[in-house]
Amino acid sequence: MKRFLAIILILVPLSGAADTDYFFANRVMIRNGLQAVLMCNGLFTSHRTLEQVFSQELAYVAHKVGSADGGDYQIDSQMQTVAVGGADSGPLIRAAFREGIGCVVMAPDQGLDDIGTLPTLTLPPLPGDAAAIAWPNGDLLEDTPLPASVNGDALQAASDWAFDRESPEQVTLSLMVIHRGNIIHERYAPGVDMHTRTRTWSTAKSIAVTLIGELVEQKHLALDEPLDLPWLPELVSAESDPRNHITLRHLLNMSSGLYPVDSFGMEYATGSGLSYWAGTSSVKGALDRGAVREPGSFWDYENYDTLLAVYAMKRALGTDKAYREFPRRALLDKIGMRNTLLSTDRFGDFILSSQVYTNARDLARFGLLYLQGGVWGGEQLVSPQWIEFVRTPAPATAKTGNFYGGQWWLVPDDRTDVPDNAYSTAGNRGQYVIVVPSHDIVIVRRGLDYGEQGFNRWDLTREVLKAIKPGAG
Repeated sequence: MKRFLAIILILVPLSGAADTDYFFANRVMIRNGLQAVLMCNGLFTSHRTLEQVFSQELAYVAHKVGSADGGDYQIDSQMQTVAVGGADSGPLIRAAFREGIGCVVMAPDQGLDDIGTLPTLTLPPLPGDAAAIAWPNGDLLEDTPLPASVNGDALQAASDWAFDRESPEQVTLSLMVIHRGNIIHERYAPGVDMHTRTRTWSTAKSIAVTLIGELVEQKHLALDEPLDLPWLPELVSAESDPRNHITLRHLLNMSSGLYPVDSFGMEYATGSGLSYWAGTSSVKGALDRGAVREPGSFWDYENYDTLLAVYAMKRALGTDKAYREFPRRALLDKIGMRNTLLSTDRFGDFILSSQVYTNARDLARFGLLYLQGGVWGGEQLVSPQWIEFVRTPAPATAKTGNFYGGQWWLVPDDRTDVPDNAYSTAGNRGQYVIVVPSHDIVIVRRGLDYGEQGFNRWDLTREVLKAIKPGAG
């Protein structure tokens, strides 16, 4: 691969030097790892067919390696691994399914013999049969008519709006609407059902901030105190490092002031892309960014800001075991999110900026937790103060529409057609959990959008709320 890159650079004329992509080798490696992870999770986490994976999970990947009929990839169903690359397709990158975690991407120089070194989570499953437990703790539903506060025709029209898109690049997999705690609409695309787990992408960030909020409430973390992180590279006079002024609030507001590595066209060349898809440490990469702005002064959407906050959570929990089990014990098991897998890098650090696999119902439970003010089964899991924090606009967004809070997205100032108290998770390819307190509504939309995408969650909110009669919140 290095020789191939060198030949390309030699052949580029001097007049075109400004256009040379010096990250080409990274992009090829990341492309292979991305395909390996999506194929591995598609087959062994989501239990989709290879044809479905190529037609939908991989639809947004430019220059895919091979097709459903074959190519430069290897699937080992017994070991539950997928390796992509080799021959003329760049370095071989392998992803392996691990119990309780999902697929973990390996380094380019790792092989099948290294799979046993990868992390697992062996906590026993939540007891009971979800099919026999009533919603929302389980999946058993009563056959009840729509409440008088809901217009059934308008609700179906909103559903059709979500599924019957004007663009084939907008692929809705599922839609759920929860009103007053009850499921009033649930619909799935062909090949998908209530058990199908797909990647949350950045909706995972809202799960991360929920877990972090529990530790803040327990005073294991503080929102406005320096994080005391071991920044890289290590400095002789570490106490003078300007990064010491960064607080948890800055990270969760996406306003750390650290050098941007996931934006400006570098999403699949440097930064967290190497952690997501190429086997580098998500922690070391996050720590190794210099300060370029005053913390809190500039909003820049960076996966590594979230991962720094997750690393602070790990340090607060003290041990690897406590850290690995914390999401299940503190959140997932408590609200019946049985189908949710939080994945890690190969070093055991949660990639809670993106790498979570779950189904629509589990995300509906998550949204319902927030709609209920953080209370579940009489227990206050998320404090009202923390919910207020995640819904408060990040100061650095004040001049651009107040559209982002603490790892949740807010209704921007220029939208007047949806309630301004609504707030939403958001993940690549159309993963949304929308909470509308004024109407007692949670909306979940899962997608596998690609290309230009363009599915707008606030437009969906507007359409769904047409079905809820005024004063029905």
